[in-house]
Amino acid sequence: MIEVHEGGTTVTGEHIPLYRLHVMRQGLKLEIKGMSLSRSPTCYSIAKREFGFKGNRAKVLAQLEDHIAAYYPL
Repeated sequence: MIEVHEGGTTVTGEHIPLYRLHVMRQGLKLEIKGMSLSRSPTCYSIAKREFGFKGNRAKVLAQLEDHIAAYYPL
């Protein structure tokens, strides 16, 4: 459930894994541009480890976006 309050938004329940994947996708986009979301591990390494993706950052981003579309259709 996504709850919107005056002070912000709260993501709960079944939406937490989807939100995590969106944060990972955004972090990977930053890494492609040369920035980092955190010190370590990188979103690139997390995606490769968790999902077994192969390739450079751009290819892993495409695979992650395909994974999100397949498992969380709109």
